[in-house]
Amino acid sequence: MADSHQTHTPYAARARAAELRELLEYHGRLYHLLDAPVIADAEYDGLFRELLALEEACPELKDPASPTLRIGGAVLDSLSTRAHSLPMYSLDNVFSMAEGREFVRKMLRLLPGADERDIAFWMEPKLDGLAMELIYEKGLLVCALTRGDGETGEEVTENMRTVRTVPLRLASPPSPPSPPSLLEVRGEVLMNKKDFAALNLRQQKTGGRTFANPRNAAAGSVRQLDSAEAARRPLRFIAYGIGKTEWVKGSPWSTQQEIMRGLRDFGFAAAPGAALCSSLEAVEQWYDALVRERESFPFESDGAVAKVNSLALQEKLGFTARAPRFAVAFKFEAAQARTRLEDILIQVGRTGVLTPVAQLAPVNVGGVVVRRATLHNEDEIRAGDLRIGDTVLVRRAGDVIPEIVAALTELRSGEEQVFVFPERCPSCGGQVVREAGEAARRCVNRACPAVRREAVRHFVSKAGLDVQGLGDKLVERLLDAGRLNDPAALFRLQEKDLLDLERMGKKAAAKVLKALDEARKKTTLPRLLAALGIRHVGEQTAKALAREFGSMEALTAAEADDLRRVRDVGPEAAASIRDFFASPGNRELLRALKEAGLCPAEETSPSGTDPSPSSGGEAHPDKETGNAGAQPARPSPLAGKTVLFTGTLPSLGRREASRLAEEAGATLAGSVSARLDYLVAGDNPGSKLAKAEAAGVAILAEADFLRLTGRSENSQAGSTWKRNVAAGRPAPS
Repeated sequence: MADSHQTHTPYAARARAAELRELLEYHGRLYHLLDAPVIADAEYDGLFRELLALEEACPELKDPASPTLRIGGAVLDSLSTRAHSLPMYSLDNVFSMAEGREFVRKMLRLLPGADERDIAFWMEPKLDGLAMELIYEKGLLVCALTRGDGETGEEVTENMRTVRTVPLRLASPPSPPSPPSLLEVRGEVLMNKKDFAALNLRQQKTGGRTFANPRNAAAGSVRQLDSAEAARRPLRFIAYGIGKTEWVKGSPWSTQQEIMRGLRDFGFAAAPGAALCSSLEAVEQWYDALVRERESFPFESDGAVAKVNSLALQEKLGFTARAPRFAVAFKFEAAQARTRLEDILIQVGRTGVLTPVAQLAPVNVGGVVVRRATLHNEDEIRAGDLRIGDTVLVRRAGDVIPEIVAALTELRSGEEQVFVFPERCPSCGGQVVREAGEAARRCVNRACPAVRREAVRHFVSKAGLDVQGLGDKLVERLLDAGRLNDPAALFRLQEKDLLDLERMGKKAAAKVLKALDEARKKTTLPRLLAALGIRHVGEQTAKALAREFGSMEALTAAEADDLRRVRDVGPEAAASIRDFFASPGNRELLRALKEAGLCPAEETSPSGTDPSPSSGGEAHPDKETGNAGAQPARPSPLAGKTVLFTGTLPSLGRREASRLAEEAGATLAGSVSARLDYLVAGDNPGSKLAKAEAAGVAILAEADFLRLTGRSENSQAGSTWKRNVAAGRPAPS
């Protein structure tokens, strides 16, 4: 059969290749999606070998959707990244039906007039895999992206082509709709339990690395640089939703149920047991049944996902900074195990916090061997009456983070020891303080080696700049060798600094320096803010701050009132941010980072006007007409003036307002002073307004400000403008 192509004419060979592809895709769907094969494996293999031989003999017959691509072969130097068209959000979690009902009550508050009886939920098992997005253009798979940080993912297209349950070309359903011109399909890449066990057995026999659980195995397989190796892993893709789509006549889908039916028609596998529930009572019954069947489930599952079925309601509900408001994950109760608390160690974090960590006798909890668990702070230890030597119950909170549930005090022998929290930092011996209202003890020595070490580790980690190839061990060696005293020193490293380290050759040193240079060029303002390790500033808060202030300089000058008005920034976070930027040591770090080339600014969104690179207030030539001879406008009334913003402006974000002021030639101020010319006040202006009024500073409404920038020539002076004149304060010309 494999040699039959030799007798084909070019036309016959092309026709036979097309026929073989259609047969292989058909039988592949029957086998992998429906578990209903109609031919023997040997017959399928024969068809596959025939197609492979045809394509090798006639390369012009190769097709981007050929099943032969599933054997892999591409080898990459590294994984590139690409932004998602629409963010891939996480899900909020609930751990009981009572919490689930509260989630629905919050949701209903955003839907005036709606009742829980009006809402149906699409329910499906929450599969424990690696989130993935597959992008199809004109029916062909063109890209596969991991979830990454939700906004940017790693490209793993060649590896995902090898997954049998991924359609290389979308199937044409027997009835409308036909596939859209663009379809982004989202789902989980995973292994079923049986395949995972077989993979680990094979790895043991060949001396390869075994995996802790199916999710780790799936994630590691997807990120293989050799697609042929990925093809040998028993991966599956299970779809759960869509991203961006482009239809000729508008989307034919109005519910989540219709989306999932449509994806099945296009050739995708869906989670088994998914169902539409018309009430919360039905949701509870469905969930209870899933809990009972959990152990017999073919895949690892850590709960269930409930989504509002109506897409119109989903759109009305929208998203928070990190999760949809129309969907929630019901997490299973965590598995527990019994072990011995052998010791309590103290770790010093990047902010100086002393965190107690339980050292445990190794125990398997839900498929993962647990050796340590955080104890949070000394109050937690006392509240739980935990003693060294206790027998304890351990679980993985949310099936992820190990934690101690309780000490089994009835099993005590009397030899257990009460833990005494240290009064001095175990790293530097410096003073340890516990501030009023805080549960944590903190080392206040900014030069503490542990604080420095953790700050640098965090700076280059995935939560920071994500510098590839610069792991904890290398950071530790550089610190021990005295090459680093703060994150900025990373970017002053030279080849000789690295070659002085043991087991560091020229090739490895070049890779480290290249990774640092790439990080310098690619770092965004949100990523840099997150890397600085400011207390209470994580990924989402860093993005919100970057959107609002646009630059490190503007953020450094911001006062607590300005910070508290930013979404995701509460009073504690605002105080922490102000404290960070007020510190001379941190200001010196920022200066050093800027000198090293790390001074990114957040890109502004289009405002309908062309931003001017000039700060002198001169007009641009008319770009529409090409009138290069147009007379420049008179200098802006804001040129040379000092401007400060406070409160929430009706239509401008702080970043956009600051940009307009700078384009008009103004200087941005950080606080009210005698040198301030104008305070632009929005809603909830805080203490700055009172200070400005007392100092006789001119106060502008947004409309006044826009008129002065020339963006709103026809706007009339607002009420604040009139108050300025009535109060005898200066009014701009």
